[in-house]
Amino acid sequence: MSGLLNWIDARFPLMTTWKKHISEYYAPKNFNFFYFFGSLATIVLINQLVTGLWLTMFYTPTADGAFDSVEYIMRDVNYGWFLRYMHSTGASAFFIVIYLHMFRSVLYGSYQKPRELIWLIGMVIFLLLLAEAFFGYLLPWGQMSYWGAQVITSLFGAIPFVGDTLVTWLRGDYNVANATLQRFFALHVIGIPLLLLVLVFLHIVALHKVGSNNPEGIEIKKNLDPRGIPLDGIPFHPYYTVKDALGIMVFLILFFAIIFFTPEMGGYFLEHANFVPADPMVTPDHIAPVWYMTPFYTILRAIPNKLIGVIAMLSSILLLFFMPWLDRSPVRSMRYKGYLSRWALLIFLISFVTLGYLGTVVVTPVRQYLAQICTFIYFAYFILMPFYTRYEQHLEVPERISR
Repeated sequence: MSGLLNWIDARFPLMTTWKKHISEYYAPKNFNFFYFFGSLATIVLINQLVTGLWLTMFYTPTADGAFDSVEYIMRDVNYGWFLRYMHSTGASAFFIVIYLHMFRSVLYGSYQKPRELIWLIGMVIFLLLLAEAFFGYLLPWGQMSYWGAQVITSLFGAIPFVGDTLVTWLRGDYNVANATLQRFFALHVIGIPLLLLVLVFLHIVALHKVGSNNPEGIEIKKNLDPRGIPLDGIPFHPYYTVKDALGIMVFLILFFAIIFFTPEMGGYFLEHANFVPADPMVTPDHIAPVWYMTPFYTILRAIPNKLIGVIAMLSSILLLFFMPWLDRSPVRSMRYKGYLSRWALLIFLISFVTLGYLGTVVVTPVRQYLAQICTFIYFAYFILMPFYTRYEQHLEVPERISR
């Protein structure tokens, strides 16, 4: 076996890559629970690619055949129901994992220098995931899928001068129709996944170039032994591969428990309206996207003016790209930041979750007012960040990781 590996390594850097990125990649020794979610995101990505490939074999991307082909997969294909539920549950699991991964980055300042590029690539991945989810949302051709796509694509019509042309180009027709389904299918199955794979690769390469952050926000490369190995680091393999394997097993237990016992999750993972074929002549009483898009949808809905609402919704996502430069704190981790940063993050989290909930329910005057308050808090968190992070008192960061 060693002879074969040496033969391969002489022609392809197999063992060199393994050592550089796994067995001899030194990570901080104090990783905690929040550091499971990077590896879990990789597992869910693989699940989505494999199950999506299998579903594509039986899916018919036409307005006449899409809904029936999904029913065929669920009823007649061997284990088709299982693969479909793995894919639909995986979509929500992906965003749960990604949101927690992003929260960890904000909590421990993983977007600060020298990791700005890692954060930017990660945010592009997040944008692509939103696009991937939106394109895939139409494919079942159910009632909520159809009308959700109709509403979301119509938002581009608010753009002055080019809005109507852009909407027609995006749909491939004057309404959501067969042409829309086919181009969304192509983007969902081929276009976006290829970009995601490239960006995930770049994300990992950029991470291993500058090294991983940690809950203390201490740069472990500043303290090296005579061999150049970080004193506060341990090899990723076997320490964190074993740790991640345990986390993956727990995750899979929960994942398959949802698949077998509650795959619809009360209508949050699979909307009940989507079990009815799309009908352009019947508008649902309440049109809303899947739960992981609802915070941004609520921001759109909170503003009466359509154009300003679209601008606010897009800005709420684009602001995330500027986090490395909005945060002026000299320390990374929330453990050492001042009370202003801690309270600001807590209030922001409450407002974000509230926005997500409000996007799933019918609008009332009270809920609309609450959505506007939460939208104000959302933007205030980012706009005021350069001020409260710069002038607040913070704790002294130790030179070494103590535990």
